[in-house]
Amino acid sequence: MSISSEQRKKIILERLRLEGQVKVSDLSLRCAVSEETVRRDLLQLEEAGQAKRVYGGAILEKRTSYEPPYLLRQQVRAKEKALIGSRAAALIASGDTIAIDVGTTTLELAKAIAEVERLTVLTNSIAVAYHLMESLNEGRFSGQIIVIGGQLNPEQQSLSGTLGEQMMAQFRVDKAFVSVGGLSMKRGISDYDLNETLVSRRMMEAAAQTIVLADDSKFDKEAFVEIAPIRSVNAIVSNSPPPKDWTAVLKSHHIQWIEARGNS
Repeated sequence: MSISSEQRKKIILERLRLEGQVKVSDLSLRCAVSEETVRRDLLQLEEAGQAKRVYGGAILEKRTSYEPPYLLRQQVRAKEKALIGSRAAALIASGDTIAIDVGTTTLELAKAIAEVERLTVLTNSIAVAYHLMESLNEGRFSGQIIVIGGQLNPEQQSLSGTLGEQMMAQFRVDKAFVSVGGLSMKRGISDYDLNETLVSRRMMEAAAQTIVLADDSKFDKEAFVEIAPIRSVNAIVSNSPPPKDWTAVLKSHHIQWIEARGNS
């Protein structure tokens, strides 16, 4: 049974906010309407300034300050995030001191940490801290967890703000693992929550090496708040190779691209 035009538009906008792009063929199956009907919906959204039509579908027209709730984001591109998290965890060595910021991909990193000793983790993510605590209790790794405090955001399961900035400024770490809402060679890395990005910046400033975790839905996307320019990044872990037109920028800034594969 097909659904109304307004309901379809809500579905389209939600998928755009979650993934940054939609395909006509997928929407046609999901909404049980013809591809021509979907194209008309996309045209109306484009005329309203909410989407931009491209070949085969549409993308977000502009940057947005909206971020879906944490629990909802965990369900999106879960396989890709798990691959990225697992590959990023392989970069952690015994004796490391690391910082992990808020994000569903960095949560997968936390879940994958195992078989390292004397690890110190700083995080402002309640979900990350919880899973690391469980791993410590189960003996999956040894070390300590330091929770960076601040204002609680229940929807995003984060602690952030001025208190978090001040606390993070006291530390120096080997590696900062940063999750992003957008990754652009021109505008750098960005995310949605102002308070969280302030803590992420402090983590990067404190780190000898910054490692960005980003699935391919974040490519050429700009979220609400810029975290840092691309030159501040040392490595990017993704489920996909970089777009070809990114090669020169990555090389000029000596940024390592690490592709997470199924057998990583």
